[in-house]
Amino acid sequence: MTYFLLFLAILAEVIATTALKASDSFAKLGPSVVLVIGYAVSFYLLTIVMRSMPTGVTYAIWSGLGIVLISLFGYFFANEKLDLAACLGMSLIVAGVVVINVFSDTVSH
Repeated sequence: MTYFLLFLAILAEVIATTALKASDSFAKLGPSVVLVIGYAVSFYLLTIVMRSMPTGVTYAIWSGLGIVLISLFGYFFANEKLDLAACLGMSLIVAGVVVINVFSDTVSH
């Protein structure tokens, strides 16, 4: 259940960050409302996740996968380019998340 809630928190953060760009510096009401609600939901879910997972691990997974998903969304839907260095860096982020989840004793398996 913890990982499911963490996944929902990441999804809410990705939606909110996507809406952040679409809000045009809070000039557009609809995307601005979506981003505020998205971040509120994401942070609320993070508080639940942190009851059973250490803060550092939670944040590493949340931010790391959020970065990768936002970048992929930008690449596929917003015509934003990713160069080799960006792809390599994101691969390292994913590798770090995998290492934490597979080998760390701080995460319950």
